[in-house]
Amino acid sequence: MSVPVRTLFFAAYRDRLGVSELSIDLPSGSTVADLVNELRGRGAPFDILPEKPAVAINQIYSFLDEPLTTGDEV
Repeated sequence: MSVPVRTLFFAAYRDRLGVSELSIDLPSGSTVADLVNELRGRGAPFDILPEKPAVAINQIYSFLDEPLTTGDEV
């Protein structure tokens, strides 16, 4: 089963990536770190993202080991 996650990009990342939002399906049980790895693994321009970015899930600052659930906004 997959977990659809709404991924938002702000400021310099939005400008450099050329997108402000992506919907990404991840495997069930995925964490924020898995999302970051998925994005960085896409290569340019997503490889500009840091390995350990500051993130929020549903507007609450979170850690990279935080699990993601269906419909989360990161």
